[in-house]
Amino acid sequence: MASMATLFLQSTNPTHPFHKSNKTHLHFNPKFSVPILSGKKMRKHPRISCGLIEPDGGKLVELVVRESQRDERRKEAVWAPRIELSRIDLQWVHVLSEGWASPLRGFMRENEFLQTLHFNSLRLDDGTVVNMSVPIVLAIDDEQKQAIGQSRKVALVDSDENLVAILNDIEIYKHNKEERIARTWGTTAPGLPYVEEAIANAGNWLIGGDLEVIEPIKYNDGLDQYRLSPAELREEFKRRDADAVFAFQLRNPVHNGHALLMTDTRRRLLEMGYKNPVLLLHPLGGYTKADDVPLSWRMKQHEKVLEEGVLNPDTTVVAIFPSPMHYAGPTEVQWHAKSRINAGANFYIVGRDPAGMAHPVEKRDLYDADHGKKVLSMAPGLERLNILPFRVAAYDKKQKKMAFFDPSRPQDFLFISGTKMRTLAKNRENPPDGFMCPGGWKVLVEYYDSLAASENEKFREAIPA
Repeated sequence: MASMATLFLQSTNPTHPFHKSNKTHLHFNPKFSVPILSGKKMRKHPRISCGLIEPDGGKLVELVVRESQRDERRKEAVWAPRIELSRIDLQWVHVLSEGWASPLRGFMRENEFLQTLHFNSLRLDDGTVVNMSVPIVLAIDDEQKQAIGQSRKVALVDSDENLVAILNDIEIYKHNKEERIARTWGTTAPGLPYVEEAIANAGNWLIGGDLEVIEPIKYNDGLDQYRLSPAELREEFKRRDADAVFAFQLRNPVHNGHALLMTDTRRRLLEMGYKNPVLLLHPLGGYTKADDVPLSWRMKQHEKVLEEGVLNPDTTVVAIFPSPMHYAGPTEVQWHAKSRINAGANFYIVGRDPAGMAHPVEKRDLYDADHGKKVLSMAPGLERLNILPFRVAAYDKKQKKMAFFDPSRPQDFLFISGTKMRTLAKNRENPPDGFMCPGGWKVLVEYYDSLAASENEKFREAIPA
């Protein structure tokens, strides 16, 4: 997670042997060396391009049926076999429908699934390689497979039997769960949240095909205005005359250390020659594990961050990223970065242990904290993503604010972990002044108060050191 975030700006001389798109948004090589990149001669100044970075595959894939054709599609679906979507399945339909996974046109067929598992990428017909690190698949069981029979299409419905989408030209293939889990998470240890929620009890078959989504996916939860599609985000960036877009993905409340990293990123981009870099503050809005702060509360907190001027509303776009969360570390962070390219971002902020979690069985982190940022700089299909190292942010007790860590005076800095932050909020205790804006902290306290009230008991927890 991007708690003490590090931002990278990738060299234009990467070690990737893959074919690259002819159009890139920015060519820049840092003056400092990054060991995992090639040692070719570096230019001293960036060359600035004003257009937004193009989507993977050259064109944004949008799979929502035109309004004039919806009645016809509904009639076609009447006689098709039906598959009921789970909550997470519906979130993946949303992701696919808006083009976050461009150039995918539906749930993965077997060749796409295998490339994703084994190479974290897809090779297109023209030889171009695009990143794709997490399988986007739909599982069915033996009974559903038998009911589909020889049909070439299926109707996808929600829990109320409402038609959501049609999957055409279908392909059914074996769902090897153990291989999928091992290659995505690097372990098959019990207790992986996404596995238990979406894979362990899923069917033994996967069904892929071309997706036609009947209507735009809406949740009617008061947050749909924040769910901007890649196309809508691109239009917003153009409206704001953005000449660079830098994305910050998170699934936690924003504290002032996050804000420091984001504002300092913009400062650096201005120094590089950009005139109007725009921040995409992009919280994850799909499935998260039970102990994460729910989306509605996170959005209230983010609103306070802008209201209180911690981030500048004129240069910040807040939107919800609809993807479910895997907690798959270096594998998943590639998906988070790739999807933001499709939304127009050419800079991506990545933190310590991005998309990571504690090992579900052993008392240790599941992934190396530095591997996410290293993998991003080498990942096939992400050559166009720009990377630049930042120092770690922590609470400076002398300045009484979040600041970049100074190793010459380590005794002056306090590292406030996510666990400690949550425990303070649960106990209604304030963090040090300058850690988080007052309004944002109040929202966090209110959330944990609401949990305690719903459980009809309050108890104090020991605050971790």
